Amino acid sequence: MIGFTTRLRTWLLIAALSGLLVGIGFLLGGSFIYIFLGLALVMNFFGYFFSDKVALASSRAQLIAESQAPDLYADIRELTQRAGLPMPRVYMTPSQQPNAFATGRNPAHAAVAVTQGLVQLMPREQVKGVLAHELSHVKNRDILVSSIAAMIGSVITWLSYMFLFFGGDESDSGGAIGGLVALIVGPLAATLLQLGISRQREYLADASGAKLLGQAAPLADALESLERASKAIPMQVNPATESLYIMNPLSTRGMSKLFSTHPPIEERVRRLRAMDAAGSLA
Repeated sequence: MIGFTTRLRTWLLIAALSGLLVGIGFLLGGSFIYIFLGLALVMNFFGYFFSDKVALASSRAQLIAESQAPDLYADIRELTQRAGLPMPRVYMTPSQQPNAFATGRNPAHAAVAVTQGLVQLMPREQVKGVLAHELSHVKNRDILVSSIAAMIGSVITWLSYMFLFFGGDESDSGGAIGGLVALIVGPLAATLLQLGISRQREYLADASGAKLLGQAAPLADALESLERASKAIPMQVNPATESLYIMNPLSTRGMSKLFSTHPPIEERVRRLRAMDAAGSLA
């Protein structure tokens, strides 16, 4: 049932983001609608096969061998065996902020990327909790939608800014108004579409990760550590890719919390602690 629901969510989100691209073309007028329709088709094809490479490249992740991180490989291998998953490719990014994400179109083509800060600054048990969360994304098959959504969201934002600098014929007031609407609404709508799916998938990955570990405490402790670290150690990422990470790598204070693709850490931790208290994982 989870697999069917996830696949349905995936195609609905991809359809909505594709429709948003076409809608921006319509607002710009003229032949833009056909250009953006073609772009949406290309993005879907490219996103299915290459969104993981885009996500890894944008984070400057490097493939690492088992000899470079034996403990990390050992924990991932243990968790994948428990989950009945193939061993993913393992990457590391140069950021000192503890964080991680998973990407790929399916479990057979999955990759897990961790930051240097995660393995250097956090206890191994908490790192294992983070890995369980990310591998749960793989098992729940929701890494594809996150990767494609991040990529299309980046394209929508980029196109909007391109229009700001190069578009807007002063003699065409209708096109200029449409372009202005696209500039404002496009990135916001892309964020809201990602937000609509990302929060629920984070709760699901937390619960699945706790079950994979057999206890929720390591992941709950890890989330609290990640939140403290994110405030102390900045991390620069494309805002469109923030939904990929276990913890929002960008600062979310005040009104920005309303548009965060991640649910509040306090609520995530509360749910995990409640699982241990209820003894549902024993």
